[in-house]
Amino acid sequence: MTPPDWLAQGVSMLRPAAKTRSGPRSTQERLKATLRHEEEAMSPRLLRQSLKDLKAIVDPMVSEVEGGRRAQAMMDWYAAASPPQRRDLWLLMSERFVADPQHVKKAQAQFAAAVGTPDEAAAEVLYRRATVSPRRRLLQRFSANPDGVRFMVDLRAEMQPHLKADKRLLALDVEMEYMFSTWFDVGFLDLRRITWDSPASLVEKLIKYEAVHDIRSWADVKNRLDSDRRCYGFFHPRLPDEPLIFVEVALMNEIAASITPLLDEGAAPADLARATTAIFYSISNTQTGLKGVSFGDSLIKRVVESLKQEFPHLKHFATLSPIPGLRAWLSKNAPPDLLKAWERADELPEAAPERRALLGWAARYLGMELHEGKPLDPVARFHLGNGARVERLNWAADPSAKGIKQSHGLMVNYLYDLKRLDKHRALLAQGKIPIAAAIKDLYL
Repeated sequence: MTPPDWLAQGVSMLRPAAKTRSGPRSTQERLKATLRHEEEAMSPRLLRQSLKDLKAIVDPMVSEVEGGRRAQAMMDWYAAASPPQRRDLWLLMSERFVADPQHVKKAQAQFAAAVGTPDEAAAEVLYRRATVSPRRRLLQRFSANPDGVRFMVDLRAEMQPHLKADKRLLALDVEMEYMFSTWFDVGFLDLRRITWDSPASLVEKLIKYEAVHDIRSWADVKNRLDSDRRCYGFFHPRLPDEPLIFVEVALMNEIAASITPLLDEGAAPADLARATTAIFYSISNTQTGLKGVSFGDSLIKRVVESLKQEFPHLKHFATLSPIPGLRAWLSKNAPPDLLKAWERADELPEAAPERRALLGWAARYLGMELHEGKPLDPVARFHLGNGARVERLNWAADPSAKGIKQSHGLMVNYLYDLKRLDKHRALLAQGKIPIAAAIKDLYL
């Protein structure tokens, strides 16, 4: 061994072995470090300062007013921060504001020991309190700010695309969903009708947030707010000019079989004196940050009540709905020869066996396919969970590019039979999808 060789070997033995890592450093590791890794936005010093600022917001020794001022300062910092810096703040809120595990363990043991005794209820309350994380108090301090609710809804929306790749953020996401479910309880929401005479800024939001049938122009939105239409939205006091969810309704004398006449800007308004049916043809959630917070069930119930008061002669309440998961499901389950024929489904004559087959497969998808006890299709899951039933399939009901891509142009009516909503929910709880006889006939 030459001198340079033994010298290099000796020096290498003095160096600590490099640690191999399977992922990014935790905030705990970064807070104790001196240097920033290349992929990290904040240096350890800045990370420690940010954690100090967050803890100062919930300092039990400061007043609500001072806590609110500090929360505002953090919101101002966040507004100017880069996306990677914002992610570091999310990580701090998610990983460093957790319940004391020793406190939780002690309270859990006390509760277990108290089960079956007169002290059980009190021990349960103490256990629940022990599991509440300081993170919740931090979010509450932000919410006290006039713009705090808007800030947090937007923050959670910005965080959503990162959750799958970084599980460390899940604690913050779940905490926010839990708190939003309380803050945005339907008991605190206002149902408001949106009309052509509503502020232009509000009408513009309908155009922005419409998620089912894109609004093409001002003439299009005016048609959807015409005399034979109704549009309702849920609003929160802290977001007074922002609909959280809205539904578009057409008043007709039959159950609609196609979206085309409903979106026809040149069509004459329906005769309201003859209207017997309310068709819910578009329901759009507007806030990604409120993912997991359910409004739809209550929205439809409140809208039905409002419509019945205005139009006592209405007898039927149904939807004209897309089938967004159909084509992807068919591609995995239907025979290749049928898939090829369905590529030009709009050209199939009424008597074509391939057309009958597509209706049959669609009926099976809507009437039989479940995942973890719930309908496979997301729109079906929503309406059937609300107590509706699968009523009718409609051929070439949505000839738009989106409709063809999703379901070869098929749409479905879900019927809300107000006297059978609970019965339908009970059937679904048993793993049986409520369907009309016409749907069953298609796949038998």
